[in-house]
Amino acid sequence: MEPRIDSDEYVLINALAYRLGGKPAHGDIVAFRHERSAPSVYLKRVIGIPGDRIEIRRGTVFVNGSELVEPYVRFRDARSMAALVVPADAYFVLGDNRANSDDSRFWGFVPAPDVIGRAVVAVWPPEHAGPIR
Repeated sequence: MEPRIDSDEYVLINALAYRLGGKPAHGDIVAFRHERSAPSVYLKRVIGIPGDRIEIRRGTVFVNGSELVEPYVRFRDARSMAALVVPADAYFVLGDNRANSDDSRFWGFVPAPDVIGRAVVAVWPPEHAGPIR
């Protein structure tokens, strides 16, 4: 999730956020189990929720036909992706460092049962401590 969360940072994950009736929303940074590339826990930003139509044109993301304003993306790229619809019980996620991110563009949707929780606070190192946006 660089540049927002560095690979050596520790973050607090609210594991109850989606277990008590809540669901991931657009813009949430979620932690999820990922077994496709290398088994581990990933942090990515939710771009698409069930039913959303996602398309990427030369690096610009469109959700349901509207351009997504993404001030959190620092390193953009010019890749495109054909339109697709997020299935029920799944999410489309992207990293904030689009030029170097292993995300839904490459391995598809995150199944809802794989979502662990929402990243809420960076706790280490101390100079990076604070809320995650």
